[in-house]
Amino acid sequence: MEEKNLLIVGGSSGIGLELVRFLAGQPCNTYVASRDAGPLSEMKDVRHLPLDVTAESIDLDDLPEQLHGIAYCPGTIVLKPFQRLSVEDFMQDYRINLLGAVRVIQACLKQLKKSSSGASIVLFSTVAVQTGMAFHASVASAKGAVEGLTRSLAAEFAPRIRVNAIAPSLTDTPLAQALLSSDAKRKASADRHPLRRIGSAEEMARLAAHLLSDDAAWMTGQILHLDGGMGALRVFR
Repeated sequence: MEEKNLLIVGGSSGIGLELVRFLAGQPCNTYVASRDAGPLSEMKDVRHLPLDVTAESIDLDDLPEQLHGIAYCPGTIVLKPFQRLSVEDFMQDYRINLLGAVRVIQACLKQLKKSSSGASIVLFSTVAVQTGMAFHASVASAKGAVEGLTRSLAAEFAPRIRVNAIAPSLTDTPLAQALLSSDAKRKASADRHPLRRIGSAEEMARLAAHLLSDDAAWMTGQILHLDGGMGALRVFR
């Protein structure tokens, strides 16, 4: 991580915030783009750039000339029966999960290409893309597009820029608060996973940091399933 310039989009909450906290202990320069600074205002070595990924224009002009990595962390959890999902529900999921990532990457592409040691982009999908789950039609559609974007850009940007995605299952973040609002809900969610627990934001952040680092320099075009076994295993007890 030494001397790397890294941009964490959506780094003021959830997985993004934990990633910023992890990077605070590394010898890198961390820039965070989010709507509000939130707890970032207490972190001296982090530069905050105001950004709404759904806005008409994206202003990231304050970034350095070279950028070594981007982690795009904004996400949504809109779980409804299909007949109750509006076209606007689908569009909002696409705006935040897919189009926001597209616009950020396009805005930063010149800086990424100037990285002398190669650059890395980390996106986020969900276990629900490859494991069909009821009520996930909108978010799984948007995140499925993210997985397609990941592989397409990995091919197009090779060998100068690596592109990978993390596909978590349910993770303990503010975004998932409604799904984990009681002990009964937490236990039911945990028991659906072969490892019998839900994921933590810290676990997702550590994997994202690995993908941004030179330790993952020979990995691109991959969807990494950090999901407690949900996507691959059926355990009968």
